[in-house]
Amino acid sequence: MEKSSHLAKSSSHMVMKGIIWAAIASAMWGISGTVLQLISQNLAIPATWMLSMRTFSAGVILLVISVFLYGKKIFDVFKTRATAISVISYAILGLMANLLTFYYAIQTGNASAATILQYLSPLFIVLGGIIFKHRRPFRSDIIAFVIALIGVALCITRGNFTQLALPLVSLLWGLGSGITAALYVVLPQRAADQNPPIVVLGWGTMIAGVLFNLYRPFWVNPPHVSTTLVASVATVVLFGTILPFGILLHATRYAPSDVVSIMDAVQPITTSILSVIFFSLDLNWVEIMGIILVIIAVYILQNGRRKHIIN
Repeated sequence: MEKSSHLAKSSSHMVMKGIIWAAIASAMWGISGTVLQLISQNLAIPATWMLSMRTFSAGVILLVISVFLYGKKIFDVFKTRATAISVISYAILGLMANLLTFYYAIQTGNASAATILQYLSPLFIVLGGIIFKHRRPFRSDIIAFVIALIGVALCITRGNFTQLALPLVSLLWGLGSGITAALYVVLPQRAADQNPPIVVLGWGTMIAGVLFNLYRPFWVNPPHVSTTLVASVATVVLFGTILPFGILLHATRYAPSDVVSIMDAVQPITTSILSVIFFSLDLNWVEIMGIILVIIAVYILQNGRRKHIIN
């Protein structure tokens, strides 16, 4: 009996450890979104230069780590046509498109609203399955969609339904960010099933980096280099890609992936808090309620889907 109790406590401790690591990873993405607002608005750095610099440097670092871990096996993603297409489509339609839409959503609006709209990606995944694969929605899906719609409406209107609290262009970029974030999850699945996730991420980021640099090489007419710029770019590269991904993989060693995924909610909360502190973002109680409703909606969606899979 004592042994069983000890094992239960040990298992509970391991899960909690995974939850904490997942929360740290999610918070890092939240920090990255806030720093992106500093880069895009306060430093007025062109999106094309930032995206070229960010993806290329992150791609190099991720592939170097992949080589160290897996050696020549990192090229296995291109051995079959299916996995090669998966990685390339992920790089272009998922990673590139998501980074671009998210950056412009922040530049034309604010990091808090952009993060909330991108956080809707699980709903877009389900919606895509309903539209393109004719999957019947679950009751929990419908409930989640209604709650999310109310939450987003509160966030973008601040309770005044006669006008938007952020520019329409920012709203459209933000919705695009949510849709492309859904593609970011769906498109690499074929490649990730047969290859280490960090290798898939590394190639996707590198391909995106090469394509961004074909349009706007980061070494041609770079912006004025300052300590703030260097620190900001380094923060986005490390806290927006490399560190949180590695920490998230570490978290899955201790807790199930469905439990880990719930901690995604830390990202929009972190971004909103930091936006209030550093950018004097005026969040009223209506917007806070909207953020809470969106987080609840995504939780209901994920929890409902998980229960149907188990059953």
